[in-house]
Amino acid sequence: MFQDRKICKRCVMPESKPDIRLNEEGVCNLCLEYEKNKGRQKKQRPPLESDLTALLKKYRTKGEYDCLVMCSGGKDSTAALYFMKKRYKLNPLAFTFDNGFETEEALENARSASEKLGADHLLFKTDKMKKMFADAVKRHPEVVLCHLCSIWYMDLTFRMAERFDIPVIVAGWTRGQSTERAGVAEYRYGKDRREFTGMGEATRRFLKEYTRENPGYRDFPKSIEEVIKKARKRHRTVEISPHWFLPYSEEEYTDLITKELGWKAPENSYPAKSTNCGLNFLSVYNSMKHYGYTHYHVEMSKMIRAGLMTRDEALESLAINFDKELLNFWAAKLGHRFEEI
Repeated sequence: MFQDRKICKRCVMPESKPDIRLNEEGVCNLCLEYEKNKGRQKKQRPPLESDLTALLKKYRTKGEYDCLVMCSGGKDSTAALYFMKKRYKLNPLAFTFDNGFETEEALENARSASEKLGADHLLFKTDKMKKMFADAVKRHPEVVLCHLCSIWYMDLTFRMAERFDIPVIVAGWTRGQSTERAGVAEYRYGKDRREFTGMGEATRRFLKEYTRENPGYRDFPKSIEEVIKKARKRHRTVEISPHWFLPYSEEEYTDLITKELGWKAPENSYPAKSTNCGLNFLSVYNSMKHYGYTHYHVEMSKMIRAGLMTRDEALESLAINFDKELLNFWAAKLGHRFEEI
C-alpha cells in the first residue's frame, strides 16, 4: 500500500527529513538524542503504585463521583475503569464519547464493563464533527484526523468533569504515550515535539482557516494547548492513567478484563491488538501517505527506547492490516472514496 522507506534500526521511525534523519549506521536522530540526554539527566525512579494511591487520596472529594474514566471500550481504557472500581474501590463515572465512527464492538465493551462493575456510564454521541472530518478528508488530506478528534474529545472530557464536579480524569494512556500528568495530549501533538512538527503545523493551519470560514465551528479550540489552558481556568483536575503506575503488562491486564468482564477484541483494528474507531483507518492511511508514519510509530518508538517493547513487536503491530474495501467502507460515511491505493 505504501512505498518502502528507510526505518531506524533501533526504533520504528522512518526517515522523514528535515525532522527525522538517519545517520550512516541507520540510526535516527531521535534515538541518538535520547541516548545522549539519558546520560546527562538525573535518573528518576519509575512511577510506583504508592504514587497513584497518594494522588487518588489527595484529590478524592465528597462529590458523587471520585473520578471520570475515559472509557472507549478498548483494552487500556477498560482496564483503567476496572482498576478504579475493583482495585481502589472508587466510584467512577465511565464516559464514552462516540464521534459517529465508534464500532459496535467497542461500544458494547464499554457498556458491558460498566454494567458488570456497577459503574454509572455516560455515552455522548454526536455528528457535530462529521462536516469537519469530511472536509478535511476531501480537501486537506495532510491534516491528521486523530489530531482534530483528540482536540474535540479532550475539550469535551474537561467539560464533563466540570459538569459533574469531578476532580480526577482517568484514561488508559500507556507509557508510550506519556508518563506526565495532564501531558499525554501535549506529548502526542505538542508543538515542541519534532515528530509532530509537520502534522502539528497542518492541524493549526487547517483549524485557523476552517473555524474562520465555518461559523458553526467558530468556538472550536485551535490546539490542545488552548483546550488545557481554558479548562484550567474553569475547573481544576488532575489527569492520570493507572498504566503509568501499575506493574501489569498489556497482556496481563488484557487477560484480566477478558476473564472478569468478558472484554472482546475487535475483528478489525489498527494497530494490531488495539481498539480504535473506524475514522482511525482513514487517519492512518493519510498519515502514512503524507508523512510516512503515524502517532503510533512515535508512541511505540518511545516504548522501544525505554525498553518497554521490542522493535520486532512494534513492527508486527504496525504492519498495515486493512485493505481498500475496509478503508472505503468508513470513507463512504463521509461521502468520500479512495480510488488509488
